[in-house]
Amino acid sequence: MTSLTAPLAGRTVLRVGYGALQLERLHHRRDEAVALLRRAVELGVDHVDTAQFYGYGFANEVIRETLRPQDGVLVVTKVGADPDPGGPLPLRLAQRPEQLRASVESNLRALGLDQLPVVNLRRLDTGPGLRPDGDQVVDLDDQLAVMTALRDEGKIGAIGLSSVTVDGLRRALPAGIVCVQNAYSLVSRDDEELLELCAAEGIAWVPFFPLGGTFPGLPKATDEPAVHAVAEALGVTPSQVGLAWLLHHSPNVLLIPGTADLAHLEANIAAGRVGFDAAQLATLDAVESRSGDVPIG
Repeated sequence: MTSLTAPLAGRTVLRVGYGALQLERLHHRRDEAVALLRRAVELGVDHVDTAQFYGYGFANEVIRETLRPQDGVLVVTKVGADPDPGGPLPLRLAQRPEQLRASVESNLRALGLDQLPVVNLRRLDTGPGLRPDGDQVVDLDDQLAVMTALRDEGKIGAIGLSSVTVDGLRRALPAGIVCVQNAYSLVSRDDEELLELCAAEGIAWVPFFPLGGTFPGLPKATDEPAVHAVAEALGVTPSQVGLAWLLHHSPNVLLIPGTADLAHLEANIAAGRVGFDAAQLATLDAVESRSGDVPIG
């Protein structure tokens, strides 16, 4: 059994948190969204990941309405993209320093906070999805300058990075990075060197797409026969095995699985207590890692 908690930004948090992206599915059932997030807190979740572009601000509205100071929940948000209602995608890139500052101010207002505890800078240098072009191609040093200034001003408490390369993290280390969010799962482990660097530097590794398969062409952990075999032996679901493997793989891993379903929420949190014997862990470790052929759009 792995430890149920790990450090993040000077706090100790439950290693299975909650990603608020899926709250948007409850946009027309706001009471259900509030109840879901409240239940997460009741189950011990004290780390919630969000962004102002999640549901065009809906996720942040629900977080503000639901969470109380006495809940002690560490809210982590991100900048580098903004909501884009009516656009071809639900977000537009916002990488320029003045846009990062404006995004921080927008998150502060939406969440009703004087300080954002942790803000991830979404770089998009690696992994599936969008790539910046034109005036959205901004040097990392210029972005870190505004992020550290915002921290010095007290508007953010700590800085994280998202979709960053190994070289990018090394450049950013002097700024005091507390977490990295990259696409990573049992079946997509291209960033192993980056994970190891994070572990060595005491930086939390917070993988998105923790089960793979979010984009067409990406492999899915839950499609793997080995995952199903271990799940059947333990009496748990393949998804729980995929999440639990991440927690066993490195002690600095924190999970932020998202869902709009109460039963799924409870199953995700229960994955933090799934244990493997040596043979089961070796079987999972031997699953082939493959990136898939994912277009960048």
